[in-house]
Amino acid sequence: MSNTENATSPSSDVAPAPEIEEIQERQLLPNFGGLRLIYIVYAFFGVLLALTAAFIIYKPIKVLPRVRLAPGFILTNQDGESMNNEQFRGKLTLYNFTYTRCQPPECKQLDSIMKEVQNRVSEVETYDLPVEFVTITFDPEHDTPEVMKAYAEEIGADTSAWHFLTSDDPQQIRRVVGTGFQVYYKENGPGDFEFIPTMILVDGWGIVRGIYNGRIYGADPDRILSHLNVVASEAAFSKGANRAGYEAAHLFLCFAD
Repeated sequence: MSNTENATSPSSDVAPAPEIEEIQERQLLPNFGGLRLIYIVYAFFGVLLALTAAFIIYKPIKVLPRVRLAPGFILTNQDGESMNNEQFRGKLTLYNFTYTRCQPPECKQLDSIMKEVQNRVSEVETYDLPVEFVTITFDPEHDTPEVMKAYAEEIGADTSAWHFLTSDDPQQIRRVVGTGFQVYYKENGPGDFEFIPTMILVDGWGIVRGIYNGRIYGADPDRILSHLNVVASEAAFSKGANRAGYEAAHLFLCFAD
């Protein structure tokens, strides 16, 4: 056999060269502990998807939506003292909006519901978060601090935690109630307003968490008391590792009824 033949003839001990497709597959799908990495990725996302579905279906954590920021304001209470929204930071605050010349049964009031919630607030766990109540008039030309104080006494409100607010500037009331809280009202004439009876729950960060006007939630004392507990629970427990669970509840719309 010639030297040329020896140089060009393949040895029987040399393995055949891998196919191009196999080389590409090895480059794209490296082994990891004996399993291809793609299978581990598939398994991870499969478990994640299953956990997400279980979270959405069973709702282990329920929250109230973060609707929007509540407006800032500086108003006057029934004792003629200035009050502003910053005084309610770190508290749960339930607002309602009305005017004192609105008399039931012709004019629907929510003061009785406010009073019941105030009387029963000790029934629910709020984790030491104070609960305040605020009534804002949209008839400030008539509803002076003196009128508001008489009205509070008439309905038997506990004014240690229930504040009746007014202003000497109707435009300021319009900015706070109509624009800020987005509560509809319209003056048809002196002492005659068309409005949607509304209550609004604001958390300690100044964020609207519940709107009770029959469109989103009904103004039901039991529901409002339950929602006070839901918001207070989030404030108390959404810390550290638990925060991820509460954020997931918001992400997947796990809202309380």
